[in-house]
Amino acid sequence: MLLAEGRLPECWIPPGHILECRGLLETYHDLRAEHTAWVQRIHAVLFHQGAPALGEGTLRTGPGVAPLRAAAAGCLSPAGQLQVATALEVIEALEARMHAMRHQLLAAARHLTGAKVLAARLYGVGPVAALAMTCWLAGEGRFSSARKAVRFAGLDITVSSSDRKGPPGRLSRQGPPVLRWAVYEAGKTHARSSAPDHDYYATVKDRKNSKRAALSEARKILRQACHILTEPGDDALAPVA
Repeated sequence: MLLAEGRLPECWIPPGHILECRGLLETYHDLRAEHTAWVQRIHAVLFHQGAPALGEGTLRTGPGVAPLRAAAAGCLSPAGQLQVATALEVIEALEARMHAMRHQLLAAARHLTGAKVLAARLYGVGPVAALAMTCWLAGEGRFSSARKAVRFAGLDITVSSSDRKGPPGRLSRQGPPVLRWAVYEAGKTHARSSAPDHDYYATVKDRKNSKRAALSEARKILRQACHILTEPGDDALAPVA
C-alpha cells in the first residue's frame, strides 16, 4: 500500500565497483586498528614488567625494533619475551598486508572521478580519504544538504536529554567508521602552519583542545566535499582511465 501510494522511502544502492572499494577500505581500516592494538599490547607488557619505556613511534621503523628486542631480552620474563616476539610477528604480517592493500586503494582512487577531484581540491585529503568520501557521499542527489552528510558520518553533536537542556552532547558516531576516520585524519592536517585554515584550527585548539579542533575541521571538509561531489553529478562515481 505504501508503494502504491508513493510513500515508501527510497534507498540508495551503490554500484558494484563502489561496493568493492568500500570493502577494501573497511578491511584496511580494520587492519590499522588491529596494528594499533598489538603495538599497545607491547607497551603494556613493558610497563607491567618494569622495562624502560620506548619512544613514540619506535615500532614504525626498522631500526626502532632493535632497542625493543634488547629491552625484552634484558628486562622481561620468558612469558613477556614470548608476548613481545608474538606481537612483532603479527605486526610484521599486518604491515605487509596493509602495504599491499594501500596500493590497491591508491589504484582505485586514481580511477574514480570523485576521488581525483576531492584529492586535488581539498587540503589534507589524500587519495585514500578522497576514495572513502566518494564511496559514501556519492554524487548529486545523495544528500539534500551538507548538514545531513555530516549527520550521516556520525560527526554531529547529540544531546543527552529530549528537551535539549541536558549536559553537552557527544558525537553520535552512528555513521560509517571508515568515513569518520578518513575525514578526521584529514582534519588533523590543518595543525600545520602552512594549512590554509590553520588560524581557525589554532583558535579552536586554544579554546578547547586539538581533538575538538580536528573534529571542527573534519566537519568543514565533509561539507566542502559534499558540495564538490555534486558538481560532476552521477559522473562522480564513474571510473576513469
